[in-house]
Amino acid sequence: MKADLLYEGKAKRVYRAEGKPGQLVLSYKNDATAFNGEKKAQFDGKGRLNNEISSKIFTSLHSKGVETHFIERLNETEQLVHQTEIIPLEVVVRNIAAGSITKRLGFREKTLFEPPLVELFYKNDDLGDPLINDDHAKLLSDITDLELKQVKEKALLVNERLTTLFASMGIKLVDFKLEFGRKADGNIVLSDEISPDTCRLWDLETEQKLDKDVFRQGTGNLIEVYEEILKRLEGQS
Repeated sequence: MKADLLYEGKAKRVYRAEGKPGQLVLSYKNDATAFNGEKKAQFDGKGRLNNEISSKIFTSLHSKGVETHFIERLNETEQLVHQTEIIPLEVVVRNIAAGSITKRLGFREKTLFEPPLVELFYKNDDLGDPLINDDHAKLLSDITDLELKQVKEKALLVNERLTTLFASMGIKLVDFKLEFGRKADGNIVLSDEISPDTCRLWDLETEQKLDKDVFRQGTGNLIEVYEEILKRLEGQS
C-alpha cells in the first residue's frame, strides 16, 4: 500500500499511500531518542508497540468525538492516516509538574495544575523546539488567532478524554505533547501520534513511570513498560 517515502523523522517514516489520494502511511521505527536527539537507541518491537498503542488511543478518541488524522491500523508497524499540513507547533498540556517545567520555572515536581496548563513550543529541531508565546506562534507559522484558540480548545478536550481513559487503566496522565495539522478542506485535526513516547504516564498507586522517561533517565526497561501500557489498553477494549 505504501509508495514513495516522503519524510523520515526520529520515530516514523511517512509514505504516500498508493492509490489513495490524500492519504499517507505512517511506519513506526524501533528508534528511541531523548534530549533533542542527543541520546539514541534502538529497541526491537518498539515500532510495533507505538503503532498498536497509538492506534488504540486514536480509536478511543474517535469514539468520544475527537477528530484525528487516523484512519486505520494496517499491520504491526503501519497505520493509514489522512494527509495533513502540519502546523509547526508542539502543544503541551500539563496536569502535574514534571520534566522541563520544574527546571525552567521552579515548580516542585508533582505540583497539580488546576486548570491544566497549556504551553506552545516551536517545532524546530535546529533551535531545540523552544518555548514560545501566542504572538511568536503567529509569526513563526501561518496560524490565525481563531485557529490558535481552536487548537488550545482541542488540546484541552483531548486532555479530558485521555485523563478519563488512562484513569480507567490505573494511570495518571501527567503531561503530553500534541501536534495538529490541516486537512485538505482546511479543518484542523489532531495528527502525529499519542503513545508513551509523547505522554508522561505514572501508575496511580505506585507512581511508577510508564513512559519514555525510563529511557531518558535510564531507570527501567522501555519495552516492558510499553508492553504494560498496551496490556492495560487492551483491557479497556
